[in-house]
Amino acid sequence: MLHLTLNGKPLCVPDGAMLQETALEQLPGASVIILNGFQTSDNLELHDGDSITAIEKGVMPPEDVLEHMMAARHSPYVHERMKRACVGIAGLGGLGSNIAAMLARTGVGHLILVDFDTVEPSNLNRQNYFISHLGMRKADATAKLLHEINPFIKIEHHNVRIDASNAVELFGGCDIVCEAFDNPDCKAELVSTLLSGTENIRMVAGSGMAGYGSCNEIVTKKRMSRLYVCGDEKTAAANGVGLMAPRVSVCAGHQANMVLRLLLDIETP
Repeated sequence: MLHLTLNGKPLCVPDGAMLQETALEQLPGASVIILNGFQTSDNLELHDGDSITAIEKGVMPPEDVLEHMMAARHSPYVHERMKRACVGIAGLGGLGSNIAAMLARTGVGHLILVDFDTVEPSNLNRQNYFISHLGMRKADATAKLLHEINPFIKIEHHNVRIDASNAVELFGGCDIVCEAFDNPDCKAELVSTLLSGTENIRMVAGSGMAGYGSCNEIVTKKRMSRLYVCGDEKTAAANGVGLMAPRVSVCAGHQANMVLRLLLDIETP
């Protein structure tokens, strides 16, 4: 007999059992079948210890099945580390709104979102909002979007302006904080406040992602023991050099990926 898991529950099948028949016998409506984290339509022979996720396409699975699917996709070790983490996002514009969506998809268990601003039409060229969000507070709109991505993570959101007087109170419980401001002075104030006012918080900041230069110039660098900076560190928005979706999204991806690496104890030189 083979000892497997199917959607997180133990299952015993005869030696020589095949993937598709086993999944469909247990869940006749399944149309997406994932074996050990890899989605496949091949009818593969099963082995002892295999993990199968079987879900119906287009239907939201129960929490335990979604959890098993994400653990399979990310690997159980990675998923468990993400689930236990608390990450703050300071600013929910082009960087922050996209970082938030990426971290929700990555399964970060607790996200703290903070922004004082409102979604307006000029945001739609690069920020993770839609016409239906116009007029909404960005923190409210982002929280609503993230619940559509993963309704089972904890999302705490605040419609306030962040400064030196409240930054530690807002983010003091976080493992990592992503700085995603537009204003250089506000960036510097937040970084200085959180690094000096806490002992363990690590920060991932953005600097230089405007225009349409090569995305290969956007990199991640360790600047201090608890500070990482993502961007080209030179291209700021200016007259004739706008903030555009491709480079902003790439920089947001760098920040989200650095969060993932730090949560997995992987350093960056």
